[in-house]
Amino acid sequence: MTRATNVPLSATTARMFHVRLLIAPLSAALLALSACGSDPVPAATPAPSASAQGVPAEATQPRSKLAARAAAAKDLRQVAFYVLKTKDRPDRTVAITRATDGSWRVDIPKSAHGGTIDIAIVFHQNALYQCALPGNCVKVDGQLPGTSDPKISHLITDWLAVMLDRQQAIAVSIAQPLPGAAGECYAIESSAVALPMPLDAGIYCYEKDGTLTAARLSIGTLVLAGQPGPPPPTVTLPGPVVPGAPLPLAAPAPTASSTPVP
Repeated sequence: MTRATNVPLSATTARMFHVRLLIAPLSAALLALSACGSDPVPAATPAPSASAQGVPAEATQPRSKLAARAAAAKDLRQVAFYVLKTKDRPDRTVAITRATDGSWRVDIPKSAHGGTIDIAIVFHQNALYQCALPGNCVKVDGQLPGTSDPKISHLITDWLAVMLDRQQAIAVSIAQPLPGAAGECYAIESSAVALPMPLDAGIYCYEKDGTLTAARLSIGTLVLAGQPGPPPPTVTLPGPVVPGAPLPLAAPAPTASSTPVP
């Protein structure tokens, strides 16, 4: 029978074996420490928001965008022509003049007396007038009565203030562009059913410089015809001022004819 022979280890092999014996328990301890007390891996840093990049999130909201264009519209001085499309009536051309000195004039053909009289609404020397074309002008105390108001002049006056006022009960959303309209269109409706609307519910389209390019109102649809022109220094009244009341939009009631007694 052959007897096993013990082969002695070399000095180098003995040292390597000793190092392995020391590393094994140290590695186990480090793994245990990592499992119990290590910090979690930090989450990925989110991309900076629009606000963090210097653009307020509110500036991208429809109401804020409309307010910016209404603010630009308040400062516009120009002469613009619009096609007014009204149901069951031929198209008409409306002229809106906004003079350098802040006076303005809106000419609306076939507007008064059931569409038989052309009129102009004029703001001249801090006073409001309604004028027949051709004909005389009457001074209006305060605002035009509803029965005599074709509403178009509000597009360049108090309705712009409503669009700028965040306290007004209106809701604004981005709308599909009206046919022929440039710029961006906004749908405006009431946000409080119990309150009267401070302007016509509808769709309003503006360029960035504040130019109104189209509007769908209760009276019909306006669409800009061509590029606006430069403003005059001021507007003038198209006729002399006479005493009287503004002409109504509706046709006058027919007078009763006398029937002869047989």
